[in-house]
Amino acid sequence: MAKRLLVAYGLWALGGPLGLHHIYLGRDSHALLWMLTLGGFGAGWLWDFWHLPGWVAAANGAGARRDHGGPVPALSPLRLAGQVVVGMYFGLLAVLGLPWVPALLAQPLAVGLGVLLVSSVGDQTAEAPGILSAAFLTSLVFQGRVLAVLPTSLTASIIAQRHRRYKPRGMPRARLAARLYHLGLACLAFTAPLACRGLCGAAGVLSTLLALPRAAAELLLLLPLRASWLLAEVLGLAGGSPLRDRGAGSHPSSRSEQQRWAYEVLHLPAGSSTEDVHRSYRELVKLWHPDHNRHRAEEAERRFIELQEAYEELLGPRR
Repeated sequence: MAKRLLVAYGLWALGGPLGLHHIYLGRDSHALLWMLTLGGFGAGWLWDFWHLPGWVAAANGAGARRDHGGPVPALSPLRLAGQVVVGMYFGLLAVLGLPWVPALLAQPLAVGLGVLLVSSVGDQTAEAPGILSAAFLTSLVFQGRVLAVLPTSLTASIIAQRHRRYKPRGMPRARLAARLYHLGLACLAFTAPLACRGLCGAAGVLSTLLALPRAAAELLLLLPLRASWLLAEVLGLAGGSPLRDRGAGSHPSSRSEQQRWAYEVLHLPAGSSTEDVHRSYRELVKLWHPDHNRHRAEEAERRFIELQEAYEELLGPRR
């Protein structure tokens, strides 16, 4: 069935970034590339406007190439640049969408497939084993780092250009349903990891947003209680040290209980002499100094403050 230029331009205008005009003209590789890059990042879709007449003529056989001018296509700087850019794009998306897959496997495979896809656009193709081997070897040299996508894509693109060739003629074209099925599977394999990654991120954000009302309600309910307690402490209506409360577990209510608590903190029997208090205080301060206990900083700070308060409780009145 002959292809119409007006239909091609209509599909270009309506779904050009999704490659509908390429599907209409039987250019499935080009259509898949446009689907995965949204029309070559927009620039390729605009560039197609001037090439549609030639592609329609080639699809109808009127502009078919009679002589290749050699077994190897001419070097195209535009195709080489597209291979490098798309290879990097695929590699970065693989790092983002497949964090559970080792970088030495996901990144070079994605880069190689991106370069191979650009290589198969139009009437040209390249050897997949050489492209993938170059991508894996280069990624192995750079140990799968994220910045390795550039040299990996560049190396794979150079190998693709060295092994470029024309597609064989006379290949039977599959039916439209089969072509759409294959294109759909390729798009699903590309977008499924990214969609899963996006859903996981959205679930995390949603759980944070759902926890905000509960945290705000607790803050509003506890704020008056805390404010009244602080006001009572300032006015002298509530005594005691919060640090001591936190460390001892219960606040001593009388002077004798406070002294008994202080002796317990210093590991001394009740009624110990001043020299024993000095000695035990110095030893325990060295033991629980925060600078010497960075691996348990919170406990050391609590014990250090307890020692200071106990020392002041026992020797303050004597001094």
